[in-house]
Amino acid sequence: MEEIQVQTLEKRDITLTPETLEDFKGRIRGQLITPDSDTYNDARSIYNGMINKKPSMIVRCANVGDVVRSVNFARDNNLLTAILGGGHNGPGLGLCDDGIVLDLSLMKGIRVDQEERTVVAESGCTWGDVDRATNVFGLATVSGVISTTGIAGLTLGGGHGYLTRKYGLTIDNLIEADVVLADGSLVRASASENEDLFWALRGGGGNFGVVTAFKYQLHPVDTVIASPMFWPVEKAEKMMRWYREFLPGAHEDIYAFFLTAEVPGAPFPPELHGRKVCGVLWCILPTHPDSESVLQLAREVEEPLFELVDEMPYPDLQSMFDDLYEPGLQWYWKGDFVRQLSDEAIDKHLEYASVPTTLSTMHLYPVNGVVHKTDSEDTAWNYRDVNWSMVIAGIADDPGENDKIIKWARGLWNAIHPYTAGASYVNFMMEEGDERIKATYGDNFDRLRGIKAKYDPDNFFRVNQNIKPSEN
Repeated sequence: MEEIQVQTLEKRDITLTPETLEDFKGRIRGQLITPDSDTYNDARSIYNGMINKKPSMIVRCANVGDVVRSVNFARDNNLLTAILGGGHNGPGLGLCDDGIVLDLSLMKGIRVDQEERTVVAESGCTWGDVDRATNVFGLATVSGVISTTGIAGLTLGGGHGYLTRKYGLTIDNLIEADVVLADGSLVRASASENEDLFWALRGGGGNFGVVTAFKYQLHPVDTVIASPMFWPVEKAEKMMRWYREFLPGAHEDIYAFFLTAEVPGAPFPPELHGRKVCGVLWCILPTHPDSESVLQLAREVEEPLFELVDEMPYPDLQSMFDDLYEPGLQWYWKGDFVRQLSDEAIDKHLEYASVPTTLSTMHLYPVNGVVHKTDSEDTAWNYRDVNWSMVIAGIADDPGENDKIIKWARGLWNAIHPYTAGASYVNFMMEEGDERIKATYGDNFDRLRGIKAKYDPDNFFRVNQNIKPSEN
């Protein structure tokens, strides 16, 4: 093994000798990947193809022991350290330049307890891994909308998806977590152990340690009734006005996110390909007494261009967009929480409703229902009074279109931002600066800084949407 150049936290270049690297490699069960490794470029490739970071080394951890040894090695050598789970983080904060990456993707253990209705999953799992394991027993927890998303990043940021109106945020279903701290110790965080850390993990991101396993509450969800409905984009004002009145008061068994998009290829009819549309993606639980009457409400407002109502296993809905949004696309996104869709906000949406590329889209994800029944101070996630989590996603398969998708995403966000709650779901942010992070946590920010100071006083875990430790 050759010597490698790395950069310390003080941005001072140092050399790690072959002897040092061989000693470290001999202490781990997983893989040590360096720039001269054949697998290096694959190992540093993540979901967002716009990211091109070049770490000095990547450790693919095989178990918790590898995580502990890697944290100790990085700390002892004062190395910039990033934690990589599923790799879906928009700004690529699972990687770093010139430092060390702890890649958890080999850690995929899952254990379902069908009697207690719980699942323990290691941090390398994706939601597809977990959903398939729990669906065997007719159970599920709250996950996102793309099954290739890693469980760790989504959970630590708060987590919302198709089951949110009925069962809350992902963090509302988190029972406990195993965490490797900056000093290399392994602790458990729950409502009865390290309670302050448990509070902070539920929305505070990867600021406090490396979570190696999560335990979630499961719910009786086997199949769901799903239906995408599309209308011409010219009907966006009419449908958005209806949606803003319907969704907040809807039964909690009903989930529906609003979108503006362009119809891609299959499985949609050829005559719709390339058509600019607005739409609703429904997820209705079978426990609802009359799903057909709910869908009919939307049809009566305006006859859809297209709809496909189907009862399907929950994992099939969760993976519906996987082939469309495959790894390696160019992504640039912006987000905000939305309390109300005012007439003025709808007018701004209409100005940008024609998306710049086939894959670009705007989604309004509901975060109400059961979410509103938890107080803002009960978890690090602060915005318990909003109705939607908005994401504006500029997406392209050609890097030559990056300027176009960035301009559109920023333009829509700048136009809409004055009509929002002024803060975003942390998982829908690029690297946008300290003030945006502070706004995201609102009244909980100072408490988070204090917990950061307790568990990571030197800000070892800083490659994230960083909460700097308080000084006292």
